[in-house]
Order: sequence, then C-alpha cells, then structure tokens
Amino acid sequence: MFDYHNKHVLVIGGTSGINLGIATAFAQAGARVVVVGRNHDKINEAVEHLQQTNPNHQHLGVSFDVRNLEDVKAGFSQIAAMLGHIDVLISGAAGNFPALAESMSENGFKAVMDIDLLGSFHVLKQALPLLQLVKGNIIQISAPQANIAMAMQAHVCAAKAGVDMLTKSLALEWGSKGIRVNSIIPGPIANTEGFNRLAPTAELQQEVAASVPLQRNGDTKDIANMALFLASPLASYVTGAIIPVDGGWSLGGVSTAMALLAQKSQQ
Repeated sequence: MFDYHNKHVLVIGGTSGINLGIATAFAQAGARVVVVGRNHDKINEAVEHLQQTNPNHQHLGVSFDVRNLEDVKAGFSQIAAMLGHIDVLISGAAGNFPALAESMSENGFKAVMDIDLLGSFHVLKQALPLLQLVKGNIIQISAPQANIAMAMQAHVCAAKAGVDMLTKSLALEWGSKGIRVNSIIPGPIANTEGFNRLAPTAELQQEVAASVPLQRNGDTKDIANMALFLASPLASYVTGAIIPVDGGWSLGGVSTAMALLAQKSQQ
C-alpha cells in the first residue's frame, strides 16, 4: 500500500514495542531504517529483525541517551555519516512508571520529563539539518496522558502535554522549510512494555479492552499504519496534527480504566 523504497527512516526508541513495530513497517515498505536506543543488545536484536524483514538494505543501529545533548550530537554525527539525510523521523523516546504524585520522587518526575520532553527537543533540533535536505517529516509518538489526566501518571501527563505542544510549535516554525510535524497518540497497545506496566495481568488487560469503544486493545500495526500514512504524500497537507489511534478510548474509557487500575494497585 505504501512505497518507501530508497527512503531513509530514523526511529528513536526503535528497539522494542510500538516503535519497533513502526520500524518494521517502514522496512517492509522498502525503507532503509536506523534505530536508536540505549541497550546495545536490544539494538542488535532490532537490527537483525529489520535485516530479516528487508534484506535489500543494510539497516543500522546507534546508541545514545536522548537526555544528554552531547551524546545526541555525537549520535547524529554517526547518523549523518550513515544516511546523509533523513526522510522520516519517528521520535518515540519515552519513560514511564506508575506512581502517585505524593509518593513520587523529584528525580523520578525529572527523569520522565528529561526523556520525553527534553529528549524530544534534543532529537528534533539535531535532526533538522538532515530533514531540511529533503523536506522530510517528523512523527512524534505521544500518549493519551498528554490531554487526559490519569491517576499515577502526573509525570507523564506533564511531559507528554509538552511533547504535543512542541509538535504544534515546530509545525508552525518549520512548515516554511517544507517539514511536517505530527503526533500520534496510541491507545492501549497489547504486548508492549508500557501497557504491561500499567495493566500487568490478563484480567486487567481485559478490563481495559472492555473500556475501549471498539472492544479491543490495539496492536503495534495499528500505530505503524498511521505512521506510514502520515509520512506519505497522502498526508502532504497534514501538519501540527495530534491524532489518537486508540479505538475511541479517549472518548471516555481512559479515565474509567485508569481509575480502576489505580484502585487495584493500592489493594
């Protein structure tokens, strides 16, 4: 359905979960993919998976910590040497853990802000010169916490709200450069680390699914398909958009489900 042959795609946080699903979808569509993470073993596993998915390109991995500006700069020097330019940037670095605000440490709050918000700014700014070469586009992976208050998620709510406003601000500033910037808000996506942390049992995951209007939890392919669309010419007039891909969960099921999870975590 989508053709990304000879396109260069960079996926931040692309070694697992939703972001690896996105990386896989772009590789299947013909792209050359570079994934970024911190764990070398996970990077190697992801690259091997991508190589098996599309052996026509040499897919690569780079390790850096998005919180550390000098680390990010060094990483993008490697990426520039590998790719020359970036057609699509998936900015998906994220941190999360469930905790009530009253019991959360300041360092815990700061860690999520640094990964999600400051890390996103570091990545997008360093990627800009490589995106400008081809009028590439950016897709940020946000979260429902960006606009829906959730118990035990004050840190993520604050960070992701910032990520979505960063998306809108850069869409304004970089539109004249031909660069589109959009955000995807995934709903509950099965078999991902984040979802398993918030709903660690099969029973809780079933209860979350029951709170989704479409009556199921999502799959990484659901998010990947939206990313393929947003990066394609079909979405050439779409920028600054914050798009939920959640089976309608944000229409009311989120707060109910998260309140239930918070209650059960205290039992």
